[in-house]
Order: sequence, then C-alpha cells, then structure tokens
Amino acid sequence: MSEQPTVPTQPLANGAQIPRLGLGTWPMSDAEAERAVAEAITIGYRLVDTAYKYGNEKGVGRGLRASGVSREDLFVTSKLNGEWHGREAVREAFQDSIERLGLDYLDLYLIHWPMPWQDRYVDAFLGLTDLLREGRVRAIGLSNFKPAHIDRILAATDVTPDVNQIQLDPTLGREAARAYHQAHGIVTQSWGPIGHGGELLAQPVVTEIADRYGRTPAQIVLRWHLELGLIPIPKTSSPERMKSNIDVFDFTLAPAEVAALSALDRGEDAATDSDTTGH
Repeated sequence: MSEQPTVPTQPLANGAQIPRLGLGTWPMSDAEAERAVAEAITIGYRLVDTAYKYGNEKGVGRGLRASGVSREDLFVTSKLNGEWHGREAVREAFQDSIERLGLDYLDLYLIHWPMPWQDRYVDAFLGLTDLLREGRVRAIGLSNFKPAHIDRILAATDVTPDVNQIQLDPTLGREAARAYHQAHGIVTQSWGPIGHGGELLAQPVVTEIADRYGRTPAQIVLRWHLELGLIPIPKTSSPERMKSNIDVFDFTLAPAEVAALSALDRGEDAATDSDTTGH
C-alpha cells in the first residue's frame, strides 16, 4: 500500500480544482465525523463531503481543524436542503452551514435534491450563482438532478453547474446521465459508489478482478469509477478502509474489465427517483 497517496485533481467548469476521490460523511454523527475527517485528512484525503441534512457539519468542521492541514489544501462540500429553495433563502442556509463548519467559504455548494413538486430549484440555483460571483463559494452544483431538471437551469441562467452528484455504482451505471453531464461540461460525482450491504462487492466479476490484481473488491469498484472519469465519495469511518479506498491511483483496469463491471447495470429504474424523493 502506498504511503499517504496523493489524490490527483481535475478542473471544474468555473475554475476550481476538485480531488478525484473524497470522503462521504453520511450518516455519521458529529462525534464520528470529527474523528473520521481528521483521520482521513491524515491519511491523504483532501475532499470531504457533508450536507445540512446529515446533521454533522459541526463535527466535520472540528475534524478539518484537528487535521492541522491548511484550509487552502482542503476541498469542502456541503448541500442545501429543500426548505431554502429560493434565491435569497440560499444565502441564509449557506451562512448557517459555514458557521457550523467554522469556515469562511465552501469549495463546493450543492442543491441536495431538486424537489420538482416545489418548482423552486431554478431560484435556488440562482442563489448559488450569487454566492459564486461574490467569491463565497469556489464552485456550485447539484445533487440527484436529472437531465430534464438541469435543462431548466441551463435555460434560465448563464452558469454551468460544476458538479452533479448522483447515486452511481456498477449496478446503477447511469449512462444517459453521465453522457449528458459530459456534453455540458458537468463533472459526475458518485454517491454510494460501492453499493450498499456488500452485495455489489460479492459479485463474482468483482471478486475475480480483485483476485487478479491482488486488490480488495472495493478498490476494484472505486477504480471503475475513476476509469470512467467519475469522482467517488465512499463513506467509511474505519481508518483501514479509508486507507484501502484511497489507495487506487497506482493501477488501472483493462477496458474489457471496465466493460464487464459496467455490464452489472440494472438500469435507471433501480436508482432513487428524484422526481418523487428528496429533502
């Protein structure tokens, strides 16, 4: 295993550089997040993902400070809840989040869910663009948005979302969404990147490739994301799993192996439907 792997970055539409793998913090408590974030940064992580809904922004902030790493070297993401879907309301939600985190700015601020039944996500995105222009955030984006939702945002604003964070793993390949993002210069971030409950990691195609490379099944799946140009944010509070998850930048998968993993896709209907779900 590499000593403190260096995570490469890639550029976003509005100029920031985002690490290509990060730490997810749902559903950690404040205390768990504080320990996990500090440990992860020590291990080499620089991207930390939280949200108002997670209820752990204070703990994440304490972990960031405890790490001793310069703020400028960290990339912190949080997300806006549905009750603040409004151009002016965004500013209040943002201010509350950075105060809980103990930060002066966010590297990336996302709308957590579109909640189309409210019909206010375009206004919320306009609020994000205000923060971007004021330098309060370095990048802005979306989470769980479908192409049809993003079409409305692009038609109403002059700012391309930097990121859309969606549920994505080899069994939920989201090919159409990924193609749409690529066509519009939007980076795809993967939540739940190694699945849930261990079912994906026990798939024979995953374990066979893992045996071939002398790697863990989770490392193989995370490498699949990287081969496709995605940014996975696996959640774990285990230092050993953190070390394993980040140690995926010193090998590559063959195109046939990427294709074999992609063949596990169960189709779009297996993903959470953001037209009917959200907060």
